[in-house]
Amino acid sequence: MKKHVKWLLLTLSLVCLAGTAGCASSEKEAAAVDSFSTEDEVVAEEAETEEQEEEVEEIAPEGMYRSELTNEWISEDLKDQRPIAVMVDNEKTALPHYGLTQADIIYEMMNSTQNGQITRFMVLVKDYDSIDQLGSVRSVRPTNLMIAPEWNAIVCHDGGPFYINSFLQNAYVDHFSGTFSRVNNGKPREFTEYILPGDMEDNFKNSSVDRNYNEYAPTEPHFEFASENSPVDLSGEAGSRACTLVDLPFPHNGSELNYDEASGTYLYSEYGSPHRDPGNNNEQLAFKNVILQKMSYSQLDDHGYMVWNCLATGMEGYYITNGQAIPITWSKISDTERTIYYDMTGDEITINTGKTYIGFVGDDVWDELVIE
Repeated sequence: MKKHVKWLLLTLSLVCLAGTAGCASSEKEAAAVDSFSTEDEVVAEEAETEEQEEEVEEIAPEGMYRSELTNEWISEDLKDQRPIAVMVDNEKTALPHYGLTQADIIYEMMNSTQNGQITRFMVLVKDYDSIDQLGSVRSVRPTNLMIAPEWNAIVCHDGGPFYINSFLQNAYVDHFSGTFSRVNNGKPREFTEYILPGDMEDNFKNSSVDRNYNEYAPTEPHFEFASENSPVDLSGEAGSRACTLVDLPFPHNGSELNYDEASGTYLYSEYGSPHRDPGNNNEQLAFKNVILQKMSYSQLDDHGYMVWNCLATGMEGYYITNGQAIPITWSKISDTERTIYYDMTGDEITINTGKTYIGFVGDDVWDELVIE
């Protein structure tokens, strides 16, 4: 660039011999060119410095690594350990739930087209040995055996309808059924099964299921996480809007998520009350990220058994965090492939560090979803 400017000045000097006025004008232009070039170089150098700063490798605290589920720092001893996917009853009689505030990701979806379209949780937990009581544990459905494999998660449940049998035959599905502890809580038997300390260890000892990631483990990160120093701000994204309330069209239990600005999380309530965890200082269930997926489903019989059509492409949804929501699309092409979420430009979304709520909302009630 500097050689080019010198050549330009020399040329302009020759032209000056033909006219002093023209030379003066040309000299001003040359000076302007030189000044502009210098400013360009400064901007380029600053941009390069910023890029180099971003590329500085993060130094992990000793013995810690970032969880693939939440991006939070957790013990490096857990790095190879597979998460578990626990089926948790969401009938009012099953409340209070234990251990859910210590989960990493929670899916909520309609479990039956009957009983007021009651929902059920699938709770993903990486550090399950640190939880004193988790559940209560109930039966599984085909959909869960299509979602859990994308995490290489071990499904923990208590039986299920015969519709699950063919899914349990898949080599990439590992599960434990009805092999957990019973707690005398004064409720009917179906509400008394929980995962207690030692239960998972006993299950591994008495089975061929591998505690660590196996050949079906994910080959790429499930989520793109933002740096904690530069969290996701959706306010400038296409279609963004303020969101302090998510009122889900789940008529039986009336799930709601309310934004708490102080903690920067969405607090979960159902049955008209905050969802609290007596196993963790009575904390309310809270999420940094909320993902909603519009989805069709198929009813399997007159008893209300159903399956969500979770293998689809280009379906609608929302991503919600820090008091803002944006429209997204989502795609999942096989049981073992991860669900990918895209913004309106077609890029994969980046989410914030922390726990995530994922809700499946029927396409027949999608218009009843309230986001405000």
